[in-house]
Amino acid sequence: MSEIDKVVLAYSGGLDTSVILRWLQETYQCEVVTYTADLGQGEELEPARLKASQMGVKEIVIDDVREEFVRDFVFPMFRANTLYEGEYLLGTSIARPLIAKRLVEVAQATSSDAVAHGATGKGNDQVRFELGVAALDPSIRVIAPWRTWDLNSRESLMAFCEQHQIKVEQKREGEKSPYSMDANLLHISYEGGQLEDPSLEPEPRMWLWTTAPEAAPDDAQILSIDFVAGDPVAVDGVAMSAAALLEHLNKVAGAHGIGRVDIVENRYVGMKARGCYETPGGTVLLKAHRAIESITLDRELGHLKDELMPRYAKLIYNGYWWSPERRALQALIDLSQEDVSGRVFLKLYKGSVSVVGREAGKNSLYDGNLVTFEDDAGAYDQKDAEGFIRLNALRLKMDQQRRS
Repeated sequence: MSEIDKVVLAYSGGLDTSVILRWLQETYQCEVVTYTADLGQGEELEPARLKASQMGVKEIVIDDVREEFVRDFVFPMFRANTLYEGEYLLGTSIARPLIAKRLVEVAQATSSDAVAHGATGKGNDQVRFELGVAALDPSIRVIAPWRTWDLNSRESLMAFCEQHQIKVEQKREGEKSPYSMDANLLHISYEGGQLEDPSLEPEPRMWLWTTAPEAAPDDAQILSIDFVAGDPVAVDGVAMSAAALLEHLNKVAGAHGIGRVDIVENRYVGMKARGCYETPGGTVLLKAHRAIESITLDRELGHLKDELMPRYAKLIYNGYWWSPERRALQALIDLSQEDVSGRVFLKLYKGSVSVVGREAGKNSLYDGNLVTFEDDAGAYDQKDAEGFIRLNALRLKMDQQRRS
């Protein structure tokens, strides 16, 4: 224990991390540096600074990483059209490598020996944080209190607070959400509570970012998204920064009830867990990105990306963002996006988003002269198809002859 002189704690100011802060101070007799990331979760972060100061913390870091999060993590992931197990847009998963990166950087800047996090031993986040730290600076130790202490319930945490005179905000009955929630600019997630019974429908009041589709506007909304080299850069012709664009789409799509999913996913640690997610802007971006790729991306390159995407998604979900294989896949994905530029038109209506048009100018591989049902003026010789079919049928004929 005495080997640890200073620890950087991923700190929110809530019950868990407040207890961890005091536990670190007492267990290791060490100095604690608190690190709080603003990922666009929509919460006031200054109370975390005040609370940390009241608990004797001298070095308090509060970081606005919203732009970096979307630009350097969310958008690179979306270039791959990434979905985990066919539905999950990885809103929590993609935030963890950035937090791990900043924890390491703060630890290095403050000459700290270790970093600490409040992830439990049942979840994926412990893996994501710790693999990130190991990849970025193996010399930094990681402390995971939930795997070592004997505080295993909310009641025990509250008792610890009372014993150590830690102020905990007491909310009136009915104010506190029964769910474990995580929010950032990409999504908000809900776990626990009645969601632990996968047969029960979520309560309507649970959803915070999206209007119920049946209560969404009766009039559809048409919008356009401009892409440059695979990344969205403007909505309805208005250029926006990465974070501002995603925030804008969250509001617009959320008002139309877009982006709700209710899934049972396979955690890396081995168990199945139910999660509900709202990812309104991300849902629109995924649809739009696939649409612009449909007219700008070579067929075989696009199919290769689709084959690799599940592997790429699993790497992010399981915490391997900083791995050499993810970096290699990212290089291929980024290379594929060089000509993925243009504009996509979408219709938002009562929980659905559909593509209604796309244009890419000189970047387009779509040739109307080739596909027209009218006179193509010699652009395509239909007789060529005969030899093409004959050659591709050759192996099928030989296989049949062998079986006869």
